[in-house]
Amino acid sequence: MRRYILTGAPGAGKTVLLRALECAGHAVVEEAATDVIALAQGQGVAEPWTDPGFIDAVVALQKQREARAVGDPVFFDRSPICALALARFLGHPVSPPLHAELARIAAEGVYQRRVFLVRSLGFVTPTAARRISLDDALAFERVHEAAYAEFGYDLVSVPPGSVADRVKAVLGAL
Repeated sequence: MRRYILTGAPGAGKTVLLRALECAGHAVVEEAATDVIALAQGQGVAEPWTDPGFIDAVVALQKQREARAVGDPVFFDRSPICALALARFLGHPVSPPLHAELARIAAEGVYQRRVFLVRSLGFVTPTAARRISLDDALAFERVHEAAYAEFGYDLVSVPPGSVADRVKAVLGAL
């Protein structure tokens, strides 16, 4: 099974791109952090990302979703390497569960080595889960680039553009 990762800064359009790939008939897996945030906020935690255990919750949900993924190819909105980038960006320690998941995906070759870096659209629309400035989002994008390079992945830049152009860029690079 070919599993491709979409990564990039918050607000770069990954989810819209994922939805367009799904509408084109491809299997997709949603990112986990937004859902972990929504659940915690529903339980009264205003900023769950400030708790170092947040990263482990994201990794656990990502792993569950990966295990249920069916199709070829499958496009993933983020991966455990994105969780590593998030931990680094937030200044959280890299926990044993995150270390274990990073080791597992490397040992099992879970994801294709080609990763799609969805570039910033030049603005960030705030949501309950996305409270980041454009400058911080661009800095976070660089943290993602460094993390994927550290693990030997090849980043394919998906430049800003129409959704159709971005879908074409991703599918053309397979």
